[in-house]
Amino acid sequence: MHATSIPPNTPAAPDKHSQKRSSRLGRRRFLTTTAAASTVFTFPTIIPASALGRDGAVAPSERITLGGIGIRNRGGYVLDFMLRQPDVQFVAVADVRADRRAAVKEMGEKAHGSGVETYRDFRELLDRPDIDTVLIATGDRWHAPASMLAARAGKDVYSEKPCAISIDLTERLAETMRATGRIFQAGTQRRNVPNFRGAAELAWSGHLGRLHTVHASIYELIDRHDWLPAQPEPEKDIVDWDMWLGPAPWRPFNQAYVDGGWRGFHDFDSGAKLLDWGAHTADLCQWALQADGTLPVTYEPLDVEGDNVIECTYANGVKLIMRRAGWMGLGTCPVRYEGDEGWVETGDSGRTAVSDDRLRAALPPIPDEPGTSPKWHVRDFFNCVKTREQPACNPDVMASSHVLCHAAAIAWILQRKLTFDPDTLSFVNDDAANRLRSRATREPWLV
Repeated sequence: MHATSIPPNTPAAPDKHSQKRSSRLGRRRFLTTTAAASTVFTFPTIIPASALGRDGAVAPSERITLGGIGIRNRGGYVLDFMLRQPDVQFVAVADVRADRRAAVKEMGEKAHGSGVETYRDFRELLDRPDIDTVLIATGDRWHAPASMLAARAGKDVYSEKPCAISIDLTERLAETMRATGRIFQAGTQRRNVPNFRGAAELAWSGHLGRLHTVHASIYELIDRHDWLPAQPEPEKDIVDWDMWLGPAPWRPFNQAYVDGGWRGFHDFDSGAKLLDWGAHTADLCQWALQADGTLPVTYEPLDVEGDNVIECTYANGVKLIMRRAGWMGLGTCPVRYEGDEGWVETGDSGRTAVSDDRLRAALPPIPDEPGTSPKWHVRDFFNCVKTREQPACNPDVMASSHVLCHAAAIAWILQRKLTFDPDTLSFVNDDAANRLRSRATREPWLV
């Protein structure tokens, strides 16, 4: 998979690496410094403290410029945390919907008090040389193509998950980020959330003994192939339906798709909805096992009444169980790690349960913060934009968890046990499963 294990990443304070910058940010600082020096020798000038980065302000030359693509519910939540960063300036939004363009423009201008440009076609946003980074929060079908186009345009990328809707796209996305040298952060923010980190540290420390089973929560799985009834297509400037579809196969317009009802439809969704939570929870299980860069070798859907259960087994015999039911009620996106000497379970409430007092005493101090908060993850991304170090959920980490989830989803869709080769990213002796490793892409969106 070309993946490497990344050490646990604790986000630094916003200005910890302020001496390090990407080459373009460095050029901007040099030009600003040179211009200021020439002005000083020409005539006396009073320069506002904010322009020099004093009094807690960040000088314009030190700011990271940000554009948003497809910002709606979750995207708006993440953008809110990005707007709070003192060294980030939001300058543009692209969306196929006029109402979303207007709403996000207002949101950005309220936060920063300056103009936010709007675009219907995100490629116009990517053409701007003054934009350093992009937040991509479109529907699943667009995440990988938009991320790859952004990287080729010289932008660093924070992409909401699922980052790619097939095994093939997952690997091509990771390869593009490696080839372009861009910083990429998958929106699987729980690696940077304290209670999930604490549970992983308990596993790494050996307090659980030898890990034998890890559990990842998932949604109810759905794989629809029907169409909603056709409705009159709006004017392109109101909703650009062709651009909304993007790489997905054509079908007639229905407002429900645009309003979020696309989930569960095979053409638009990632792996029968398995990646909605699985992209988070399988990623956390990989992290606890320190298994980034490898994958389970078998995937078997189990016959459990009223539940979707998939048993994934690594070459060393460790099992990863994906399931909906049987959790302790510690919040959404729970995970559980079981070893010979105890277990730990945690979820988005921030609470953590353990098998005994010995393990409770071994847990690191954990601040009370819900697992859905991206504040540390966002800061990790912008720090890495400056230092050019790899963030917590870099392309290789993303590729491991996403391929795992897609392989599990294919086993559920076909309703049979599959054997997988992590080296070739293909199923062993199963043509039907291998055909599901990729998706048809509508022209001209084959990136």
